Amino acid sequence: MVEARQKDQYRINEDIRVREVRLVGDNVEQGVYSIQEARKIAKEQDLDLVEISPSAKPPVCRVVDYQKFIYQQRKRLKEQKAKSVKVVIKEIRFGPQTDDHDYNFKLKHAKEFLESGAKVKAFVFFRGRSILFKEQGEVLLLRFANDLEDYCRVEQMPILEGKRMSIMLAPKKPGSTKKEPQPVTGKDGVASLSEEAQRSEE
Repeated sequence: MVEARQKDQYRINEDIRVREVRLVGDNVEQGVYSIQEARKIAKEQDLDLVEISPSAKPPVCRVVDYQKFIYQQRKRLKEQKAKSVKVVIKEIRFGPQTDDHDYNFKLKHAKEFLESGAKVKAFVFFRGRSILFKEQGEVLLLRFANDLEDYCRVEQMPILEGKRMSIMLAPKKPGSTKKEPQPVTGKDGVASLSEEAQRSEE
């Protein structure tokens, strides 16, 4: 049991100055108690009376080990922050008739984005009469996704929104991007790695 003091956002033990409180938890008979009774129950168990909901009427308290209670609260908060990590989305823009040089340049950047854990949203913009080439834009985006298949999974297939068509790509989980070398059967019927795989291992 810790000495009465105010720490973090919780009041404990003698710092709780109200006439009565509602006790909750597995180690007490739940109900409304005078503050003196609640403190006595906590003291008898060598635990602390912790006010967890001061705005309730009457305030809600738990009888717990204060240090363990704070540890669990911080652990829970840390887990919540980890789950709410911001998703980074990088955008890559194409025209409906993008040349190979520009395409490969953007493909390289997309690989870097995906390897860093970011999502990639690729657009094809149609200006004026170029909207007539929307099928060509869809083919371009599908080719883009196919060329990145070792790095991503398609989260959203090409969709036309106004004058632009987009596809959303999400990074694959770590360790799932490398392809296993495929065995090649030689003339003698013995399976061996392809020459390319052998060179990469040397």
